[in-house]
Amino acid sequence: MQIDLRGRSAIISGSTAGIGFAIATGLARAGASVTLTGRTQARVDEAVASLRDKAPGSEVQGVAADLGTREGCDTLIHAVPDTDILINNVGIFAPQDFFDTDDDTWEQFFQVNVMSAVRLSRHYARGMKERGWGRIQFLSSESALNIPSEMVHYGMTKSAVQSVSRGLAKVLSGTRVTVNAILPGPTRSEGVLEMLKQNAEEQGRSLEEVEADFVKQARPTSILQRLASPEEVANMSVYAASEQASATTGAALRVEGGIVDTMA
Repeated sequence: MQIDLRGRSAIISGSTAGIGFAIATGLARAGASVTLTGRTQARVDEAVASLRDKAPGSEVQGVAADLGTREGCDTLIHAVPDTDILINNVGIFAPQDFFDTDDDTWEQFFQVNVMSAVRLSRHYARGMKERGWGRIQFLSSESALNIPSEMVHYGMTKSAVQSVSRGLAKVLSGTRVTVNAILPGPTRSEGVLEMLKQNAEEQGRSLEEVEADFVKQARPTSILQRLASPEEVANMSVYAASEQASATTGAALRVEGGIVDTMA
């Protein structure tokens, strides 16, 4: 199967590193013109240069904006008014005891993880519908279904994102605009590696030891029994953005290594 996205444009939120950057790389290699986003101009410039190296000849631009705010979303929309493909990837996570998680933290997670996607989708979906083609994706998580006790606030936002994805797919039924959620499991992203490094320092163990034990202890139902790579998650995203995925919409596409113990 040859995925060809030449002539298509894509915006990937939160794409200077990790899963977002891997998705941007995959889309660029498939021929799409790509817009990267990040909170600082320095990170965006670095990511744009890196992507141009990884996908020679690709059309890449970057926008610096804090998408966890209405103003940041407006900045991106003003810079790039239309797109064919929208990947809602920006998000934050951090383990925290439920009883120590204050209202401000809940609000912060909701604004970054949910409202960024709502605001961008609300804008870009209109143009997709008018043109009769589009792809919208929401990066959810297996934590949307398997709420982690150490990150209830995070799990809540991912469940919300999945609900928005399914509902928007229904709103756009019959328009040739597909909407899907992608559910990664534990992935060797920059954020996860930072968390594991911190755990290794606190426990006086090597990163390799902590990483090997993480999936066994934190996600014992994993069939894969290892962290996925960002590229493995990106492969699903690139497929869902393709012409070949035209009949896939309203779906929760799992790339979580079998952690969620259901067959549907």
